[in-house]
Amino acid sequence: MITDCHVHIQPWKLFKPEALAAMKRKRADFDFVIRCCESPAVFLKHLDAIGVERAVLINYVAPEVMGFTPEVNTFIAEYVKAAPKRLIPCGSVHPRHTQNVLADMEQIVRLGIRMLKVHPPHQLLYPNDYLNGVKELEIIYRAAEANGIPVMFHTGTSIFPGARNKYGDPMYVDDVAVDFPKLKILLAHGGRPLWMETAFFLVRRHANVFLDISGIPPKSLLKYFPRIEEIAAKTLFGTDWPGPGIPEMERNLADFRGLAMTDAAKEQILSRTALGIWPE
Repeated sequence: MITDCHVHIQPWKLFKPEALAAMKRKRADFDFVIRCCESPAVFLKHLDAIGVERAVLINYVAPEVMGFTPEVNTFIAEYVKAAPKRLIPCGSVHPRHTQNVLADMEQIVRLGIRMLKVHPPHQLLYPNDYLNGVKELEIIYRAAEANGIPVMFHTGTSIFPGARNKYGDPMYVDDVAVDFPKLKILLAHGGRPLWMETAFFLVRRHANVFLDISGIPPKSLLKYFPRIEEIAAKTLFGTDWPGPGIPEMERNLADFRGLAMTDAAKEQILSRTALGIWPE
């Protein structure tokens, strides 16, 4: 059961103009992207055509950089009702844009959100800022840990206008893994292109830290992570489609399948790791 753990199905009307322009640039299929975001039936038909059974649909609150408000949570919870076994909703609570963090986390649980996204370069915070007085972030992690909801952290750089890449160093997630040992943590993009060795270290060090390889050109994957088969049991396939510079999902999948890795490792990364995190 192939799972793409990182697909951006989002409410496009919330995008800030400059962020939307970055998404559209060099994206000949942008009209199709919009149709997928507006219609689960169109997106599911596309998944069927390319042989992907499940997709994790990434949403997060980032009003300053992207324009996203908490509306993303109700949007994606409604969207996945079309196929709840195939479409996995990812939402967000922004610690600096919440009036009642406990109530917002209760809503996350009530909506059936199955993963939270923290995007440090877009949310303009460090993953461990609960150590610097942002107590809401600690409450978010504790509630996620208590309810068995994984947290995905964007790691690595971002090209969107207004993004601050100092926040993208995955080493700041080390504190989170230590302080919340029962929280499943996913390192999106493996720290690319600056911090891949840090990401690899964190996955090997912490039992609760996993690697999401989305946003990394598959043909460069073994250059960035030459020992990836050692952590295949903690690695998830993802595309980051339709992010800037990301090719069509089908091509991304084909390039991954063509890598010089064992079939067992490929199956683990394409399917089994995700099934362990989000059982059917």
